[in-house]
Amino acid sequence: MPGERKIEAWLTDMDGVLVHEEKAIPGANEFIGALRDKGTPFLLLTNNSIYTPRDLRARLANSGIEVDETSIWTSALATARFLSDQVANGSAFAVGEAGLTTALYEAGYTMTDRDPEYVVLGETRTYSFEAITKAIRLIKGGARFICTNPDTTGPSAEGPLPATGAVAALITAATGREPYFVGKPNPMMFRSALNRIGAHSETTAMVGDRMDTDIIAGMEAGLTTFLVLTGSTARGDVGKFPFRPSYVVDSVADLTGRV
Repeated sequence: MPGERKIEAWLTDMDGVLVHEEKAIPGANEFIGALRDKGTPFLLLTNNSIYTPRDLRARLANSGIEVDETSIWTSALATARFLSDQVANGSAFAVGEAGLTTALYEAGYTMTDRDPEYVVLGETRTYSFEAITKAIRLIKGGARFICTNPDTTGPSAEGPLPATGAVAALITAATGREPYFVGKPNPMMFRSALNRIGAHSETTAMVGDRMDTDIIAGMEAGLTTFLVLTGSTARGDVGKFPFRPSYVVDSVADLTGRV
């Protein structure tokens, strides 16, 4: 067991940690309420690039969890921050929905399909063959290839849907160009989140339900990591990975007393 480190800020995943199938996980609202009441800096992280923070705030409110939209950090926002740091006020051809395009606009980017500096691929409920074809041609023409996250599938009521990582593989097969993925498990998403709330890795914790994204990225970013068992990873699965979380707890309800 690692030595105790003082925790002064928290990052937490959403699906599988705070909500499951649009319903709040027991204890989630109390955990967020404790953070808010004590003025502890925190951000909710998601690889989902479809929705804006305002959309996600409303979805969480419908689940019974009240957070301000400024407390939500998406892979689209992290991607926009990354691009702005790389090329200020640049241009991009974006394949995605409002979560991505809004983030890029607010970062000063111009959306264009005429010689853009970047092709940015995010999630969308309906990938357009026309848009994918345009992306392939622009990348072959010299545009740099960026993806919001590497998730290969996303959930739906009917079953899995192809997501960013799967479509990125198609584009890579057609162009020979590998993308740069900004979202989890890239620890860059965590570092941008830390910068957003003015926190330091040594005194920040990450709460997640997936060993292969939340925990490994938190570990690589130097955070204390808490694996909750209310989502993708079961207790018996932890030993299958060559790395371990700092702590394993049953649910986020067990963390309220640590805030």
